[in-house]
Amino acid sequence: MGNLLENKNILIMGLRNKWSIAWGIAKAAQREGAKVLLTYQGEREYPGVKALAVDLGYAPVYRCDISSDREIDRLFTDIKKETGNLHGLVHSIAHAKREDIQNSFINTSRDGFAHAMNISAYSLLAVSRKALGMMDKGASIVTLTYMGAERVFPGYNVMGVAKAALESTVRYLAYELGGYGIRINALSAGPIKTISAKAIKDFNNIIENFGKKAPLRKLIKQEELGNAALYFLSSLSAGTTGEVMHVDCGYNIMG
Repeated sequence: MGNLLENKNILIMGLRNKWSIAWGIAKAAQREGAKVLLTYQGEREYPGVKALAVDLGYAPVYRCDISSDREIDRLFTDIKKETGNLHGLVHSIAHAKREDIQNSFINTSRDGFAHAMNISAYSLLAVSRKALGMMDKGASIVTLTYMGAERVFPGYNVMGVAKAALESTVRYLAYELGGYGIRINALSAGPIKTISAKAIKDFNNIIENFGKKAPLRKLIKQEELGNAALYFLSSLSAGTTGEVMHVDCGYNIMG
């Protein structure tokens, strides 16, 4: 075990199962000495997250429906009461309705567009606002994005627009949180096989082309994303905020 995050309380939001990017981050954070706290969305996710919490040495687990301000308020009230403060927060949350991913982008419904924006982008603003009162100078917030925010990936559809909003949210929050000495950054992860990725049409083709085209000629690994997150969560990134860092084996540089 290392000590990059020794005696640090790190809240990881959005863990669903062992294939989640959030799980790679959770393992890396614990390895470096952090006390990891986890959230789950609803009762369907609870058994899986609870089992992973046991693997982390019985990490505390909290319910939080990210679409409910009441549940967000309750989450941070409970954490403050039981843990005291936070040194880091990982926002690994995004969702779009399946029909808006499966259909053409031009047919995205008004409700589906609002849903994707609410869960995938506004939620970062909502949790950052509550975390602010529990964070001291030097704390860090990390969110997860994808290159579909910058370029068109057919089939990514409304989620690409939501991720673009998320990245802009990071920049505006960086300006305001910087006055408190708090950093916020985003990891732009290469495609990785998660439950959410299965909803994207032709995802297997994306994975296949990625491995061939990326300069490192390989797929990104969960552990590599976890290690990259350590940079943002630790004091190593003390001079970095408002950034989107690609962790995609170099794929983003290719034409």
